[in-house]
Amino acid sequence: MSELGLIKTIKDAVKTSMRAKDKPRTQALRLMQAEFKRVEVDERIELDDTRAITILDKMLKQRRDSIKQYEDAGRNELAEAELYEVNIIQEFLPEALSEEELSAIVAKAITDSDAQGMKDMGKVMALVKPQILGRAEVGKVSQLVKSSFA
Repeated sequence: MSELGLIKTIKDAVKTSMRAKDKPRTQALRLMQAEFKRVEVDERIELDDTRAITILDKMLKQRRDSIKQYEDAGRNELAEAELYEVNIIQEFLPEALSEEELSAIVAKAITDSDAQGMKDMGKVMALVKPQILGRAEVGKVSQLVKSSFA
């Protein structure tokens, strides 16, 4: 596995949590490592930090979806387990963007892409996505873009 910043940080965190005998944390960290390894093997690439953040962001989205489904089904113990994993994953993602920062990024993307309405949403999102990677939920940003055209 690559020894780049984020990946190495997670690897070191696994060692630390194992020494502390923190099984739930170790398990969550190992899930992240396993996903990195799966992508490296499947795509025959070596991950960089940008790609690792993309993977963590996807894992975060999956867990948020699971939490909603578990809560709807009344399975709160499973929802809490997923929430614990969400918190662990978020530790390794860049700091979340504030509402003001998100609005500024969206406004600049709309101006830069010369978007006229909903038909140009793809252009706007293409400019916004690299800037929000791991720092905001795409669905939330999508709603913000839609409301800008309303």
